[in-house]
Amino acid sequence: MVEVYTDGAYNPVLGQGGWGAVIVEDSQKRVFSGVAKKTTGNRMEITAALEGIFHTPQGSEVAVYTDSQYLIGCMAKGWHRRVNRDLWERLDAAASQRKVRWQWIERDTKNPFHQEAHILATNLASQGERLRPVPSEKQKGQPKAPIGEGLTHVDALGRPRMVDVTEKPDTRREAVAKCLVKMKAATFDLLKEGNMPKGDVLAVAQLAGIMAAKQTPHIIPLCHPVLIGDIKVEFGLDEEASVVEITTTVKSIGKTGVEMESLTATAVTALTIYDMCKAVDRGIQIDSIRLIRKSGGKSGIVNLE
Repeated sequence: MVEVYTDGAYNPVLGQGGWGAVIVEDSQKRVFSGVAKKTTGNRMEITAALEGIFHTPQGSEVAVYTDSQYLIGCMAKGWHRRVNRDLWERLDAAASQRKVRWQWIERDTKNPFHQEAHILATNLASQGERLRPVPSEKQKGQPKAPIGEGLTHVDALGRPRMVDVTEKPDTRREAVAKCLVKMKAATFDLLKEGNMPKGDVLAVAQLAGIMAAKQTPHIIPLCHPVLIGDIKVEFGLDEEASVVEITTTVKSIGKTGVEMESLTATAVTALTIYDMCKAVDRGIQIDSIRLIRKSGGKSGIVNLE
């Protein structure tokens, strides 16, 4: 049995709420929490339960402890759900994949796990009061914006976050990136003829680029994992300038673009060329890594070249 202790709170002065969930399984504890603007206490109670259940294994037996009569009533007693239908749908879906038992708990209980969830929720709901800076003379009278407003990778507390793309539709995505690798003429000849001491440089670099594209979310912290449909790493050889031009194309069908995958693949391809050629040419230059085209999503087709 997995135990989930949840609580939500709302601060009307700041207009923000907080939630906390403490999961106890096999004597191990995990803690999750968050903050939201333009919300209500009830939405925070639902969110705490949703996040807590979501972080338990599917098919497991889960006991959810909450001091919210509203949550218990709607989930266990058949109360009508006139508002917050978006959260109720998500909570129903998460609960349907597990065996969930709803348990009401006193707000002033001595249970340490529920106390921890309560402290997390109330502290986050009020945290802006402690973190709010003193405005300068120039700032006085100007409209105040919450921390992170307009910044997609920053939450209300200024902490990094992954952008929520759950509700975005799947579309066909494509991104093309390019890069130049400049070297001496003698180095270029060795590379072109496959006579570099470390072997076939372009074949190895091509494979490295493909592998890098698939590993992008493990390298770029806030990059979404995507199901890549196709990766092409192609080379153009400019003999006159002794330059290798790398062109990487990544395709996918999903909720977010593949620009980072194409750029990462291009960069790693260039680095692999450098690594395999540096023994004979220390002056190799990697230049002009850039995105030249993308398509898919709201922005449609964007040409940058």
